[in-house]
Amino acid sequence: MTFATWNPWREMEALRREIERAFEQYAPDGDDPQNRRFMPRDRFARSYPYMNVSEDKDHVYVEALAPGVDPDSLEITIVRDTLRVAGEKQPIRMEVKPEAYHRNERLAGKFIRAITLPVEVDGDKVSADYANGVLLIKLPKAEAAKPKQIEVKIA
Repeated sequence: MTFATWNPWREMEALRREIERAFEQYAPDGDDPQNRRFMPRDRFARSYPYMNVSEDKDHVYVEALAPGVDPDSLEITIVRDTLRVAGEKQPIRMEVKPEAYHRNERLAGKFIRAITLPVEVDGDKVSADYANGVLLIKLPKAEAAKPKQIEVKIA
């Protein structure tokens, strides 16, 4: 039988990450320098690319929705528990002047998105694939971040 001990510092760290995520999404002026976006300059514009982050025992998985992004422009960097994805989305028709549009919702340009991962990962073993407009990033957890089973000896 194993018992999990409550660690208030772990709970506080999880709360800190949640608060940071909330501030990443809603920068006061829509121009957070660490989270540049080319979406409309709306106070509540969401960051680009849209991401899902999940994990299992050994890995963290990031799925980034990035249709129309030039795969050669993608740059993925890892520093401790921070993932940074940068790239460029080219316009479909470059010959059309901005004043000729009646509606232009498919924006283009360079983007940078940085997110805090739930745990530290092994940056040397990260893999990424881009297919059908979806960037899939597989990040192996650092050994120190993996849960350890402690055997309890009975005296």
